[in-house]
Amino acid sequence: MMKTKSILLTTLAAAFLFAAAALHAEDPAPAPGSAPAVHRKTLWEQIKEGGWVMIPIGLCSIFTVYLIGDGVIRTGDKKVVPPEALAALRDLFRRGDYVAAYEYCRDHPAPFTNVLRSGISLLGEGKTIAEEGMLGEIAKENGRLQTWINYLSVIGVCTPMIGLLGTVTGMMRAFGTLATSGIGDPSSLSGAIGEVLVATASGLFIAIPAFGAFYFLRARAGHAIHHIQDSINGLFRKMPYESLAGVHISDDELYAATPNWLKQAEALAQ
Repeated sequence: MMKTKSILLTTLAAAFLFAAAALHAEDPAPAPGSAPAVHRKTLWEQIKEGGWVMIPIGLCSIFTVYLIGDGVIRTGDKKVVPPEALAALRDLFRRGDYVAAYEYCRDHPAPFTNVLRSGISLLGEGKTIAEEGMLGEIAKENGRLQTWINYLSVIGVCTPMIGLLGTVTGMMRAFGTLATSGIGDPSSLSGAIGEVLVATASGLFIAIPAFGAFYFLRARAGHAIHHIQDSINGLFRKMPYESLAGVHISDDELYAATPNWLKQAEALAQ
């Protein structure tokens, strides 16, 4: 996990340095006697040309990078099913020490151990109840994995809309300039048109990778859930449910009790 975080931080640092270099890039000075060089806009100039909509689009881009990195880490096989936890629990299951296995799962929370802890606590209720309890816990873990991934889809939908809003405001400026000064001031008119193009392109530039990462991470989360199920199926194979009938392996308080009218009937009978 630490290695993955280091790679992610290195990538973000490299992207930041690349962007900083692009922001401060200047046009080379023309040689003496040569024709004047054509001015090429820097990245910062293009961003400013996009207008106010570049602020929310920029925030969406930062959030997109964070969600992608976080999603890759969360859905990794070693994150959802820690190898050391799987090895320890296999040893405890071989020894039939289900109480220690429950305590290990409680003290080492992870998607895999959370699901397994639910199954161990229901061993005394039989195979059907234990499997249903684990399926319910798997659904919860899948929901936790998918929650942040779904925000990438939201960004993929919203950023083109934000860019379209910049397009509309830029066109309003362009027509307003055309109405007041005519075509005699092409620089102000081109600035408004530039805002239209930059805002639209920036929204699409963020939306396309956000959608791609959304589908990639959603498939990766599905693979992680299958990995959890396969690991638990290996542990629960040939589980002696008949020997565990009625056993309560959990530190949760039991609230269900014998109906009070039966207790009263037994008291009257005595």
